[in-house]
Amino acid sequence: MSDRPDDVDAAFAEIVADLEREGVGRSMPDLNEPRGEPDPPTAPTPTPARSAEPPQAWRGHEADWDWSWGTEEEHYVPPEPPPLPKLRPLTIVALALIVIGVVLLIIPSLIGLDARIATPLALLSVTCGGGMLLLRARQSPKNPGDRDDGAQI
Repeated sequence: MSDRPDDVDAAFAEIVADLEREGVGRSMPDLNEPRGEPDPPTAPTPTPARSAEPPQAWRGHEADWDWSWGTEEEHYVPPEPPPLPKLRPLTIVALALIVIGVVLLIIPSLIGLDARIATPLALLSVTCGGGMLLLRARQSPKNPGDRDDGAQI
């Protein structure tokens, strides 16, 4: 059996008694007791004026930033992207297999096949085309000496 007490209220009262013995909740004011008169408001003490200059330990930049330096007229124009490479014959075959598979899935009666035959053929075609594309993906950089994967500016 479990070691849970049958009387939940008694267990809760025991937990609360243990917490009160440890002093939990003693610093909290009792909200049921009436409060005394509030303390009269005191005049706020003046805070010392702080300078706008950072402390000497702060390492600032040599020149202050002038917001007129970054104007809207001068914005970065990226260079034209390089042209797409010419598709290789195996890439064209893989893309054709994917297109044929999708067409067989959507319209199997286009070439007069039953759906029970066209669906496995379509799935096989799409899988083979995707596999060919994945296997032809480059795993290494163009130049074997270039192993830097960092950003290029």
